Amino acid sequence: MTLKEQLVQKINLKTKPIGALGKLEQIALKTGLIQKTLTPELIKPVHIVFAGDHGLADEGVSPYPKEVTAQMVINFLKGGAAVNVFCRQHNIGLKVVDAGVDFNFSEAEGLINAKIAKGTKNILKSPAMTQKQCLRAIDKGRELVALEFHKGSNIISFGEMGIGNTSSASLLLHKFTGLPIEECTGRGTGLDDEGVRNKARILKRATLLYNPDTPLEILRTFGGFEIAMMTGAYLQAKENGMVILTDGFIATAALLAAYEMDKTVINNCIFTHVSDEKAHRAMLEHLKAEPVADLGMRLGEGTGAAVIYPLVKSAVLFLNEMASFEEAGVSAK
Repeated sequence: MTLKEQLVQKINLKTKPIGALGKLEQIALKTGLIQKTLTPELIKPVHIVFAGDHGLADEGVSPYPKEVTAQMVINFLKGGAAVNVFCRQHNIGLKVVDAGVDFNFSEAEGLINAKIAKGTKNILKSPAMTQKQCLRAIDKGRELVALEFHKGSNIISFGEMGIGNTSSASLLLHKFTGLPIEECTGRGTGLDDEGVRNKARILKRATLLYNPDTPLEILRTFGGFEIAMMTGAYLQAKENGMVILTDGFIATAALLAAYEMDKTVINNCIFTHVSDEKAHRAMLEHLKAEPVADLGMRLGEGTGAAVIYPLVKSAVLFLNEMASFEEAGVSAK
């Protein structure tokens, strides 16, 4: 039997009707396949939040000023954000990375300084990044994941912070899938209907300025430093055979870029939730991915991944600890 057949058999012989644990059974199967074992385990879960500013924020694509990115990074470092709460709750190690915030943090305690520049360029005036900057960001994301892997972690998730980054995510979705920019554009951090229409108009102008034709060129033209760093992080996590808990709209935009560079990266991903940012569902459909839950969340930071982690843990525990019919002396169907 193949490993997949053995895992399915092990799941089906537990003391329950076949399929009775629903998506937990799918998660158990996926985790076993990622780790290439009938007895997967989750070791030292880590969550990395990448922060970066976007030049396009100067065009009013977000109701919040750019300064909020740095303010939220400080909030992460003080332990006051939603992702801090959920990571503490589930004993997930949290790392905060300055990928390119337009602020000098003066060696803030607990912050990983990986700043490529103080924010990307305004894409109405030039590509967001140079190719060299984009490659540096990808390599840094890889380096940070490799470090956690060598410390013993085998499960990882990613989040982000960056005013204006839903615009980058919308542009990446548009370029990687061909969907109309209007279908890729949502409320972000709370735009009203006119704000969304204005945002779509600005993004449409940006799409007409460039015609990148490779994943790297698309990423460097329309992405953000935090998105490029996350792209590298995905690629490295796959290379290291780690379980990857994928979050919402921005995190999946980075995954789209990684997927275009290496299609196999998706094999290690558990899609934790579908974001309330409307275009996230289109991303999941493009990747043929089924999310674990729909919680109506659209906060970012990787909060969806952190909240769903205990369900993944439950799936692994039932696979390893729940009795089979034979072990329990229970008559099978």
